[in-house]
Amino acid sequence: MIGHLSGEVVFSDGSEVIVMTNSGIGYQVYAHKVFPEASWVSLFISHVIRENSEELYGFETLRAKKLFEMLLTVKNVGAKSAFSLISSLGIEAIIDAVLTENKGVLKKAPGVGDKAASQMILDLSKKIMKVKMYEHKKRVLSPASRSSAPAEEKVWESENLDMFEGHDSLESDSSEEFGDLSQKGEMIQEALMACRELGFKEEAVLPKAQKILAQTPVTRSEQLVHLVLKEM
Repeated sequence: MIGHLSGEVVFSDGSEVIVMTNSGIGYQVYAHKVFPEASWVSLFISHVIRENSEELYGFETLRAKKLFEMLLTVKNVGAKSAFSLISSLGIEAIIDAVLTENKGVLKKAPGVGDKAASQMILDLSKKIMKVKMYEHKKRVLSPASRSSAPAEEKVWESENLDMFEGHDSLESDSSEEFGDLSQKGEMIQEALMACRELGFKEEAVLPKAQKILAQTPVTRSEQLVHLVLKEM
């Protein structure tokens, strides 16, 4: 199963994009956005396999991919309908509409009638908040890393807050320590935000998150969220 693709855009028309990876293979992906040709994209992929076909649906964030896959569990909702729903309404609007049982919002999406909207609310109302535990940040490769670094060493850019800014003058033997502290601080903050959105109090989440980071090699905030939720 393909879960993520990074590569150069060789074609994009707002309905699909062809991504050429470093291996020289071009993947055709459904994507409701026009990407400039020759630009570099990084997409989370939902690989939909049917009896007679395989389709790739591309998303710029992990949260969008996970919501799409949750929509596929709804009775009589197919991949194209789910994809259209996300591109038409957006992630937060769908979550809010399901939680508040607002069929009117869901029916604004093309092809979604009263029956389909009711089914989404029925099937997803008790689990859709779980989508918020997933990262909602776009990930792109820096220009320098694209041109010079091997594929396995490329560096991700992030909008995360650096909790230890201003330490450029530190000795090189301590820079790794501060980098590790900064990464852990960022993961804790993101985990706290995600768990708050799921209804958990910060004072209950923080000690568990700190304990997990001290005992487990966690590298991503969504991993930390999953581990915290297992202990709640």
